[in-house]
Amino acid sequence: MQPVGRWAETHADTGAVAIRYADETLGYRQLALDVERLAHWFAQTLPAGARVAWLTHNTPEQLTAVLACARAGCTLVPLNWRLTSRELEELLADAAPSLLVVDHHCAPLYTDAMRGLCDGRAMSLRDASSPLPDLRAQWRRVTPTRDLPEASNTTPLLLVYTSGTTGKAKGSVLTQRAIMANAVNSHAMHAMTAHDVVLTTLPLFHVGGLDIQTLPALALGATVVLHARFDADATLAAIAQARPSLTVQVPATLQALLAHPQWATTPLASLRTVATGSTDVPVALIDAVHARGVPVIQVYGATETAPIAIHQRIDEAFTTIGSIGHPAATTEIRLVDTRGREVGVDEPGEILVRGAQLASGYWRDEAASAAAFVDGWFRSGDIAARDAAGRYWFRDRIKNVIIAGGENIYPAEIERVARREPTLTDCAVVGRPDARWGQVPVLYAVPAAGGLDRAALLASFTTALARYKHPRHIVEVDALPRTALGKVDVGALRRLAADLQIEASDRRSSQD
Repeated sequence: MQPVGRWAETHADTGAVAIRYADETLGYRQLALDVERLAHWFAQTLPAGARVAWLTHNTPEQLTAVLACARAGCTLVPLNWRLTSRELEELLADAAPSLLVVDHHCAPLYTDAMRGLCDGRAMSLRDASSPLPDLRAQWRRVTPTRDLPEASNTTPLLLVYTSGTTGKAKGSVLTQRAIMANAVNSHAMHAMTAHDVVLTTLPLFHVGGLDIQTLPALALGATVVLHARFDADATLAAIAQARPSLTVQVPATLQALLAHPQWATTPLASLRTVATGSTDVPVALIDAVHARGVPVIQVYGATETAPIAIHQRIDEAFTTIGSIGHPAATTEIRLVDTRGREVGVDEPGEILVRGAQLASGYWRDEAASAAAFVDGWFRSGDIAARDAAGRYWFRDRIKNVIIAGGENIYPAEIERVARREPTLTDCAVVGRPDARWGQVPVLYAVPAAGGLDRAALLASFTTALARYKHPRHIVEVDALPRTALGKVDVGALRRLAADLQIEASDRRSSQD
């Protein structure tokens, strides 16, 4: 496979369409030219090995930037636009990029402090009203005058942040080698060819949206139909009109499509498969898509695995519903018990992953890297079992992560904010099953003697955390259940949350 930075160039003479976006069409020839110009602009303007922070909805320019970073030896830092300004500032302080790019959708999140955290350099994208200089206008004036030296396979290409169980975000460092290996896994997983049309509606700030199908499609010369963000109306219209052969949807977006009045009448014949993952996928969702004749394949992985580690095969989709499949092409999987010993058939064990697609570690966090990456294996913290046919079945997560609509929410992060409220003496957060989002966070609060100031508590989350992280329900209790060792009994709280009869005063509004 060609180096990542050469992917567009490899297909420049085919006349193929690389990206369709709104009413725009970008061919591989133009994409290759844009990549080369932007790579030279990076090389001329930024320090060697610079990090480029990217805060936009999905745009063709973000894909151009990934390939240009690969050519110039830079690292792209895709930022989650669902975070608050304060959370984004914390990520920028950690990543220390040399440039921040912001589009008009994300302009309300931008602060002057952010520019200071990016060597004083911030630029706009697709925002004519922005006072910031326009990145496209600058790079398109560049005339490549010399060939850039080829970056090494070990050069970091993506720095992707994922929250840790402590509530502190960790940056997974994905090298060019990791992205190329993940593309190999994707090609095998989907039987992908240059004739495929990939519909991308998930956010490119997640490896799920960027790496499961989108970048691998550009490596082959296939076409990507790119949406700025997920919208059920637009997604179903694109399936009918653009006739994609592949798409990735998380359970929350699948649910939105199934609930749409046009679902039953939208023609799906073009779809060879729908890939899904990020959490346990309800069998009812899979059955509903299968009823329309489209196979659904599950993919298991993490940001640290780029993300494809285990996946179903299309030919097994209808007969192995609920399985997460087999190890990916470049991947080895072990299941081990708490002592690190291999478990037997149908026995649960922690998933360990080894392969060329693994992150090289966590950015500026040697302790976390040493704990998660051991002797070449990534310790996932997730539990699965392997059947006699070698198929894997997801069982549970060791970590306390709550996954709502494909987004990870960590209880410790919410609890840390809640404990700042003086009218609360103790608290704990667990996930509650939710038909629409998969899970939603529930905050169990122990009020102080004078009673809980609910309004103040709710207000504390507004600026501190992204909207989707806010507790959906707040339940006051006299005390938290605890184990014999004095720890909060999370299992007992989860059982209480699952059976909870929510009063109107405890409800939070729908997710953004």
